[in-house]
Order: sequence, then structure tokens, then C-alpha cells
Amino acid sequence: MTTVSATPNPYDILRWYLEAGVDESMGEEPVDRYATSRRAVESRAAAAAPAVAPPRHSPRQAEPMAAPTGASLSASALPGTAAHLAASCADLQALRHAMEGFEGLPLKQAASSTVFGDGNPEASVMCIGEAPGQEEDRRGLPFVGPSGKLLDRMLASIGLDRTSCYITNVVPWRPPANRKPTPDEVAVCMPFLTRHIELVDPQVLILLGGAAAAAVLAKADGINRLRGQWFEFNSPGLPRPIPALATFHPAYLLRTPDAKRDAWRDLLMIAKKLASARH
Repeated sequence: MTTVSATPNPYDILRWYLEAGVDESMGEEPVDRYATSRRAVESRAAAAAPAVAPPRHSPRQAEPMAAPTGASLSASALPGTAAHLAASCADLQALRHAMEGFEGLPLKQAASSTVFGDGNPEASVMCIGEAPGQEEDRRGLPFVGPSGKLLDRMLASIGLDRTSCYITNVVPWRPPANRKPTPDEVAVCMPFLTRHIELVDPQVLILLGGAAAAAVLAKADGINRLRGQWFEFNSPGLPRPIPALATFHPAYLLRTPDAKRDAWRDLLMIAKKLASARH
């Protein structure tokens, strides 16, 4: 279990709070990732053989979020689809190999790298962003550009770093010109992400930005409504629901420094949750 400082250093707070600048554009407007029907997505699957996660119902906040992939799809998913490949992966190395060999999404062909993950896969905290940017695509690692540096400072302010966190994205391939992934692209990638979460099995999920929150929680609410409250992510491949908290994407904080005050409140909630888990 990761040790978290109960009283974060105020100098660490100021260090990331005062940072400002412009990062690669990543929109923060929420998108209903499941607005596209499953039938519409599957009609495209005949040509490209992508995997499509079935749409999830949005339960009330107090109820666990049920993931549609993992063991429950292992028997029904079509061979070669993301759902079928993800369900067959017994560890992270196998999942990485499956994603690197996956050819069911044209978006992958335009990317230089499969940006799989970074940090400690045994960590109790898992951070999930939307998609890689240019620098992430070049280096093959998530959150290594300007927004990644801010994320590092944010985590450090509550006693965390990349040795005590694990970091990935909803979509592992950079969209051309840093555009937002389409709902279809997100749906194809969700089986991989769900299996990723199952294999890491963290104690807390941090959802960075409205797009990541909408995809993982299957909610169409904006980030301002979703942040600052705990949800639960559930999946057949998990031993228990995982608490999930959404906060602003670091790229948005670089463009909107005033929002860092609310982001700090979210970080304090995460620190409190981790501290309580130690007792």
C-alpha cells in the first residue's frame, strides 16, 4: 500500500499550482462515448474487425459502475476483436503484446507508438487520461509532455510519484493532429482499458479530464459535475469495485490556472482515501 502524506507540503502545492502555460490541445468538453449505437459500430467491424464494447447503462452514483468487458465477454466476443484479445490476456506483458499487434483500428496505423503505460504496475493508484499527444507518441510513454510535468507535481503534492502510481490512457494511439478520439474509437479501445484496470487492480482510479471520466464511468455529465465525488468502477475481472474520482486534465489546468484550486481539493480527497485505506 502506498504511503500518502496526510499533510502535503505547501511548497509542493504552490509549485504545481503556480505553473502555467499551453500544452497540446486536449478538449475538456465531455463527450457521450456511448451515444453511437452498438449496431452502428458493429457494421464497421465487418471490414476492420474492431472490438466494440457494448453500451453500458449509467447507474445512479451510489451504485457500482459495471464494465462490459473482461471475463464476461471471453466466450461471446468475436475472435480477433479487442474484447476477445483482451479477455485472453493473463498479465500486462500479454496485454501490451495484444495491443501492439491489434490491427482492428485505423487510428493505430497513423500513430508512431502504442502508448501502453508508465509507472509501477503494483501501485495502489492508477491515473487514466484520454489519449497520447505528440511527445507521448514519439517516446511511447503517457504524460511526458508539459501536462505530464504538471501531473508529476500534482502527484508529488500528496506524496505520490511514478514509482507509486501507474499511468495510462483510454486510447493508446495518438489521434492525428491531436484531435479528440471519436466515440467509435473509444468504444473499440475500452476492452483493452478495462482489462488493463483488472490486471493492475489498483485501490483508487484517478480519471484525468472529462473525456476519460465519460469513457470509464459511462456518464455524459461534464467534468464540473463529475469531479469532486467518488464513483465505483466494477468489472467481472475485479475482486471488488474500485473507487474512482474524476478531476481536471493537467492540459486544461495549464490553460485554466484558476481551476487548480478545485483540482487541489480533488487531490486532498484522494490523499484522504488512501490514508484511510492504510488503517
